[in-house]
Amino acid sequence: MNILFIAPPAAGKGTCSKILGDRYHLKHISTGDLLREEARKNPFLKKKMEEGTLIEDGTVLSLLKKKLMSTMDSAGRIFDGFPRNLSQAEAFDEILHSLGEKVDYVFLLDLKKDVCEKRILYRLSCPQCGRVYNREVLSRKPSQEGLCDDCHCSLIKREDDNKETFEKRFETYEKETKPLLSYYENKKNLYKINADRDTEEIIKDMINLLEQKKYD
Repeated sequence: MNILFIAPPAAGKGTCSKILGDRYHLKHISTGDLLREEARKNPFLKKKMEEGTLIEDGTVLSLLKKKLMSTMDSAGRIFDGFPRNLSQAEAFDEILHSLGEKVDYVFLLDLKKDVCEKRILYRLSCPQCGRVYNREVLSRKPSQEGLCDDCHCSLIKREDDNKETFEKRFETYEKETKPLLSYYENKKNLYKINADRDTEEIIKDMINLLEQKKYD
């Protein structure tokens, strides 16, 4: 089973990906994580990411294909943050086809721009476990200010979580990613999810859908 998420910045795709992946024993593949790992070795890539510029398809696909080959023995995968445009989607389908696989589900996490911005500007994360918090959203605040509930590590703010970078990222999403909706609608594997709710409600909808389709 291969699951994709399409979502604007801070819609919660990382969190949802991890929860579903754990439940169904799927590998969680985040292109953002792959790129950040690569950026630690590549100053030019690091600069582009900090500016919110869309990374070239060749770079993303190369990193992704390498990761795919290392997860061939898994029950399936969840892809977080990929594909970001139509050409990536088409190239991705070709890669999966060569492996005898396909995209099974595409979840669109639907969230308005103003809500995304608020989540981005006040977002904090744990450097150890990756759990995400928000200083301005009651249900997402840490129990103790500045500390992770699970690890008790000091929370950090990502360098690219600022208004200027958010505007560029959202503009990129509107321009490059939204055309994917028609692409996957035509393949009849796109499912729209209201992301302006608690994570538990969002996940429940996804699980219900996956379980229903399993027995159709």
